[in-house]
Amino acid sequence: MSEHLCNVRLFTGREITAPTTLSMDGGVITAIGERITDPAARITDVGGAVALPGLIDSHLHLYRRRDLETLADFGVTTAVDMASWPPERTNALRRQRHCATFLSAGVPFIGPAGPHAKFDMPAYATVTDPAEVPAGVERRLADGSDFIKIVLEAPGDGGPAPEIADAVVVAAHEKGARVVAHTAAHGAVETALRAGVDVITHLPMDEPVDAELAARLADAGTLSIPTMTMMKVMSVVPGRRYATAAESLRALRAAGIPVLAGTDSINVPRTPVNIRLGHNLHHELELLVEAGWSPLEALLAATEVPAEHWGLPDRGRLRPGARADILLCGDDPLADISRTRDVRGVYVLGERVV
Repeated sequence: MSEHLCNVRLFTGREITAPTTLSMDGGVITAIGERITDPAARITDVGGAVALPGLIDSHLHLYRRRDLETLADFGVTTAVDMASWPPERTNALRRQRHCATFLSAGVPFIGPAGPHAKFDMPAYATVTDPAEVPAGVERRLADGSDFIKIVLEAPGDGGPAPEIADAVVVAAHEKGARVVAHTAAHGAVETALRAGVDVITHLPMDEPVDAELAARLADAGTLSIPTMTMMKVMSVVPGRRYATAAESLRALRAAGIPVLAGTDSINVPRTPVNIRLGHNLHHELELLVEAGWSPLEALLAATEVPAEHWGLPDRGRLRPGARADILLCGDDPLADISRTRDVRGVYVLGERVV
């Protein structure tokens, strides 16, 4: 049965429209602004609510179905899982319906003695011989990983050696897979840049990314997922300053580096910190605005920009043919980004889940 949202204002990626009608059928948006002719159609007057594309959180960690349901509760309909294991559990989550969907890195590459070595990952997460990297990449892709992640640390902090990072990028690119690097330290960013990773996630809190380094990242075509929510949380650790991360973020903006909104949200047993799933993507948008982004730019960082860069052409924009993943909020978030928190309804593949 077709469904039609009437009296709805649409976020076009540039502006909020006047009230119109959005039509859905078969899990996709079928029309915008057309007259309803199906006598059996289901019609919902949303009272002038604003429809956004379902939001995309480009950095979090999944553990159970309830995580996917919680994301949908807050209008996050697509997620990018940056590490989860075992693969059997991750792939079982992929089969869930009526909740958020996701891409996943699966098991990352980590160093033998860094902080992530304490997270109870499978033994094969640690690779110290570059010759073993190609088989490790093949294993992850065979297990269903959508991209490859490597956790880089500052030099001497127990992360993978630079030659491991180099080998991961070469092996992944040979298989057509992107590489995302954890880079919460300045030295890790330098290692990631030299290796040629595609995406850096987190920002240094020890020494800021300056204009020169930002320009080099931009020239290399590197994307950034700054996770300012996690940077706030980690600023309580001695030697880690949120202001340093914010300075780095402004340098990335000045260099024109595309930024994808991500939170590092997680609710998993035996982790040192838990961050609320779904809720914190709205906080992330507010932190981007606080750092100088316009509300429009912040929204694009959670819709159109990640859809483009994660290869999801059916998401990120409200248009005929796109997935009917929709967040209804009460008023115009271009005037006040915090209005994305006012969730009036969420649709996943055209089915109302909230």
